[in-house]
Amino acid sequence: MNPFHLAFPVKDLEETYTFYTEILGCSTGRTSDHWIDFNMWGHQVVAHLSPDEAKESAMNAVDGKGVPVRHFGVILEMDEWEKLAEKVKAAGIEFVIEPYVRFKGEPGEQATMFFLDPSGNALEFKAFGDKSQIFAK
Repeated sequence: MNPFHLAFPVKDLEETYTFYTEILGCSTGRTSDHWIDFNMWGHQVVAHLSPDEAKESAMNAVDGKGVPVRHFGVILEMDEWEKLAEKVKAAGIEFVIEPYVRFKGEPGEQATMFFLDPSGNALEFKAFGDKSQIFAK
């Protein structure tokens, strides 16, 4: 699978660096006074300093929960997802949606969790017991 590239706004580069490296475990690539390249599980995500654009997203209902409309993240292996959930809990980060299994017993069953980075960007991390279900209808 080819890696994707995503750029997103942040309020503060120093706190963004700390969050993405220490909580998520991302390494970094090139940086400047205005942006940081992160290696997020092999994908290039770039935090751009733009305080006026960095804000929380509106919500839509999915599976009875308020899901941030604007969000991004990675599909992990189940054991990796569980470790990340524990790391986020241990760091005292508040979940927008606590880790749980969505669509249980239905096509597309998945473990999911949502939380915000320090700039209010919503992150969703998922895991599928059966990856052939990623695009199930």
